[in-house]
Amino acid sequence: MQPPQTMEGLTLKSWFTRAVGGLLLAAMVLLLAGCGATDTVMIATGRDYHPFNFVNDQGEIDGLERALGDDLCRRAGLKYRWVLNDWETMIPHLLDEEFDVILAGMSITDQRERLIDFTQAYYPPTPSVYLVRAGEGDAALQGRIGVSAHTIFSDYLSEQGIPFVPLDHELDAADAALSGEVDAVMVDHGYGVQKLAQHAGLLEMAGPRVLLDRGLGMGVRPGSELKAKLNAGLAEMKADGTLNALIFKWLGEDGSTFE
Repeated sequence: MQPPQTMEGLTLKSWFTRAVGGLLLAAMVLLLAGCGATDTVMIATGRDYHPFNFVNDQGEIDGLERALGDDLCRRAGLKYRWVLNDWETMIPHLLDEEFDVILAGMSITDQRERLIDFTQAYYPPTPSVYLVRAGEGDAALQGRIGVSAHTIFSDYLSEQGIPFVPLDHELDAADAALSGEVDAVMVDHGYGVQKLAQHAGLLEMAGPRVLLDRGLGMGVRPGSELKAKLNAGLAEMKADGTLNALIFKWLGEDGSTFE
């Protein structure tokens, strides 16, 4: 028969067992909490790029990109949640893991691809155009050109050495031209066509048309497994006609569709 253990030995053994058990339980709780957090895909969008993204009268995120994201997540079986984020911090906040996907009218460019990965395009590349007040024509391009800051338009004008006036991204660029704040604004073609119709007889296109991107894509962190899942869903939507139908629904005949 072995001699009985001392009370000190029992206490130490009991403490050690309980401590290890507690650490294991805490680790399991943290692991489960982490799994729950990463199960939900956070999709960031904007509020001021109608009809791609905007906040409707009910205070809900709406637009082509909302419909697209909902459909893609349904096809991929993903749990997801939409969040609003300012345009200027989209890429930094994605890299800081504040959300997982950018779906906010972001053009695919070489410069941005140095920082993040993009899915295939969900909207085809379209030329960028200048809008000026009706009757002013190309001469307006010698005046003040306004563009939204941190966009492909501001990048292009900077590279060309053309001075420009940075506009608040939430300001409607067409309004800046109409009000006389600037003499011309550089915008994408689809937006330009919509504004010509909205302000009939007050605006016109001028100057050259320039292709600056490879279409609009969803941004994800480099190496993210979401890229393959989203690309698979986009391929399905292109093949079955759903994506073109969404584009037509939100942009009408002025929208660019996939062949």
